[in-house]
Amino acid sequence: MIKFDVAIIGSGLAGLTVALHLACDKKVVVISKRALLDGASNWAQGGIAAVLDSHDSHAAHIADTLTAGVGLCDEAVVRYIVENGKSAIDWLIEQGVPFTPDAKAELGFHLTREGGHSQRRIIHAADATGHVVQVTLEQKVRAHPNITLLENHSGVKLITRRIGRTQAETRVKDVADSDRRIDPLQCLGLYVFDEVSDRVETVLADHTVLATGGAGKVYLHTSNPDTATGDGIAMAWRAGCRVSNMEFMQFHPTCLYHPTAKSFLISEALRGEGGLLKIPTKAETDAGQRFMQHYDERLELAPRDVVARAIDAEIKKRGLNHVDLDISHCSPGFIEEHFPTIYARCLTYGIDITREPIPVVPAMHFTCGGVVTDLAGCTDIPCLYAVGEAACTGLHGANRLASNSLLECLVMGRSTAQFIKRQAARTEMRMQEAVSDWDDSRVADADEAVVISHAWDEVRRLMWNYVGIVRTDKRLARAQHRIHLLQEEIEAYYRSYRVSSNMLECRNLIQVAALVVQSALSRKESRGLHFCQDYPYILPKALPTVLTPNAGFR
Repeated sequence: MIKFDVAIIGSGLAGLTVALHLACDKKVVVISKRALLDGASNWAQGGIAAVLDSHDSHAAHIADTLTAGVGLCDEAVVRYIVENGKSAIDWLIEQGVPFTPDAKAELGFHLTREGGHSQRRIIHAADATGHVVQVTLEQKVRAHPNITLLENHSGVKLITRRIGRTQAETRVKDVADSDRRIDPLQCLGLYVFDEVSDRVETVLADHTVLATGGAGKVYLHTSNPDTATGDGIAMAWRAGCRVSNMEFMQFHPTCLYHPTAKSFLISEALRGEGGLLKIPTKAETDAGQRFMQHYDERLELAPRDVVARAIDAEIKKRGLNHVDLDISHCSPGFIEEHFPTIYARCLTYGIDITREPIPVVPAMHFTCGGVVTDLAGCTDIPCLYAVGEAACTGLHGANRLASNSLLECLVMGRSTAQFIKRQAARTEMRMQEAVSDWDDSRVADADEAVVISHAWDEVRRLMWNYVGIVRTDKRLARAQHRIHLLQEEIEAYYRSYRVSSNMLECRNLIQVAALVVQSALSRKESRGLHFCQDYPYILPKALPTVLTPNAGFR
């Protein structure tokens, strides 16, 4: 057993923010499934939304967020995160993040605009904001004496113990009584799988933070890295936490379409700077013509769900493999200055974006739902927190506004750290008395890895074909039936064989898939990212979908 004040599972922007805000006072461990920079934050291109200009206002940013969320945002949460945006950016600048400069701007940094925003408010580092921010914070984390790094370690299971009901009831935001269930549990840490030693280790902690990111890999086509397997959401669900709004899986409208390209995102900022969506030149009709005017008056700057459905509709209607995103009407110098990463990557595939359009398709991009938390990151289980894409704070509602996600990581990461600092430490003796090391003496080495590889492939294809951009109850029911069978198979495998990273990820993916499908079946309307042909209308009252463990759901 190893003991820390705080255990953070995940090394993206949310996790590193929590770690750096706590490390002066606490002994912290950051547990990373792969290398520290292998998470989704490192892939983020666009930037961070914040009110940084006198022409902008908190009210405008709040209004844009609420509009994108289609009635399901928690307005108090939106206000808190937006109003703390500038201080979060100031903190990054203090850490040394080199945002793209602009001598004419009020703060000296260039601001861009993305779909759904009424103002230019996206601060960025060219078109590789996530990478630049992550590299800066990684250096700080690696150098800090109070932070221990466990790379190539996967979370297996949260460690909990029962406590008194009185302690447990001082928890998360109020919801309807029928949805509220708080187990008298307390989190003591977790078991982690060390991929190097091939052993499961016990990590004890006064406080455990889930910062594991989203679940993009539950779909066949995604802009997410391979690490995005919904681990924290699945672990929290199994431990007894509620999850909310899992039907709202955001598909990014524009991923590069190329036979050898893997999950390369074409930033929304490219449309913000004038990129146009067109019918490909090889199409039988309307070749080279724009089409967004048929779907939304905001054209290419409509919110992501609108643009993704428009592209999906054009592809299906015309029998296309992709549509084109064209910014070649801008000067080569402008393109190379603002989009150096996209320009360089496309060149490696033989596409010169200064002279020709980029072939693009939608791909799963962001998990808007997650583990239910309050503004301190608290979940239903005391001493267990969730931040970033693994959490459902109420910021995103039915559709995330572009570039609000990194902002949420920063503001909620700091808020969670501040809450943890105010909590009293538990004694090591009490914790160790309640915890046993991982016991794998009654399981065997896996003898048929094909079971895992087949389940991996099946669940991702199933979700893409039946639970994608446009849904029907019939498709969802089919998906649910097969996912339940996969759950039974993977649980039997988990109980019979020693754990491996592939098995853990596959088990988590299947669990998340089940939560997405159940949430989608529960919503009898089309709202935001959830579009169901059986219920094409929007209901007058917006209600979150909240799933509770042991309430009939698997």
